[in-house]
Amino acid sequence: MLIRSHSAPEQLEPLIHGGDLAAARQLFPDAPEPFIDLSTGINPQPYPLPALPPEIFARLPDRAAIRRLAATAAQAYGAPSADHVLPAPGTQILLPQVAMLKPPGRAAILRTSYAEHARAATLAGHEVAEVSDVAELDGADIAIVVNPNNPDGRIVPKAALLYLADKMAARGGILVVDESFADIAPSGTSVASDVGRFPIVALRSFGKFYGLAGLRLGFAIAAPDLAGRLDAMLGPWAVSGPAVLTGEKALADTAWQKQAVARLVEAAARLDLMLLIAAQELIGGTALYRLARSASAERLFMHLGRAGILVRRFREEPTWLRWGLPGDENAWRRLNDALAKFR
Repeated sequence: MLIRSHSAPEQLEPLIHGGDLAAARQLFPDAPEPFIDLSTGINPQPYPLPALPPEIFARLPDRAAIRRLAATAAQAYGAPSADHVLPAPGTQILLPQVAMLKPPGRAAILRTSYAEHARAATLAGHEVAEVSDVAELDGADIAIVVNPNNPDGRIVPKAALLYLADKMAARGGILVVDESFADIAPSGTSVASDVGRFPIVALRSFGKFYGLAGLRLGFAIAAPDLAGRLDAMLGPWAVSGPAVLTGEKALADTAWQKQAVARLVEAAARLDLMLLIAAQELIGGTALYRLARSASAERLFMHLGRAGILVRRFREEPTWLRWGLPGDENAWRRLNDALAKFR
């Protein structure tokens, strides 16, 4: 058993995430351009943007449009109804709001996972513990599971999560399931259909699977009373008109979704082969990113950076590198060439 505890520091240290090309260019000023960003888990072939009428930028989004988006999201994610879905400007902004659904107490997070959950819970006043087993989440006021997990792709079975949620209900606890990468998870992974029966908040990211992270769109899926409390925290007009229109269209486009999953699975297998040839030990991931381990991970990170390729490294796990998917054949070629030259 491994438990890591967090106390609320006077000033939280900034967290390092993927996607920071400005920092990469400072670290590798002589790297060739364009920089290839493989440090995120974002679909490199995004959903095609629909035609946006100019007036959508000149007015506030109306409640009817947001309601239609919630209904479409409920259908896409398997939520009981639109009343159980809250559109938001990305899932990131929801993390502290979800943590504040309970008064300051104890939050437990299944490790090793997305670091912002611990930071958000700490900001909300909770004592935060990272635990290594699902059973150790029981007893917390808020339990947090990223499913599939970032960065290793671990999936906790739905039955185990519902069992935990049922036990937490008796004590007034809340289970938060971050399903940001569930679009490419096996069928039956999501708990979205069960939020009406248990104290669960499921978080869904739009930007990752649809490749439109800059649109800033995400969803909280929960019982109407919890969704309503989160809605009150966000306030009116939280989601932009362009995000509402684009999200509604993309979430209803099942043909594109099926094609995107097939492309991602094929690309992930291609990347796996490339990493294995480069003597990297594959230890997890999803179809949007792969996780590999190597004793020379830090040296490889620097080698790739000098070649204009950014991957994700982890301060707490120095032998790990997370690899996103190249977006075109030129990027695949540059990655292959850089790996072949690594010694």
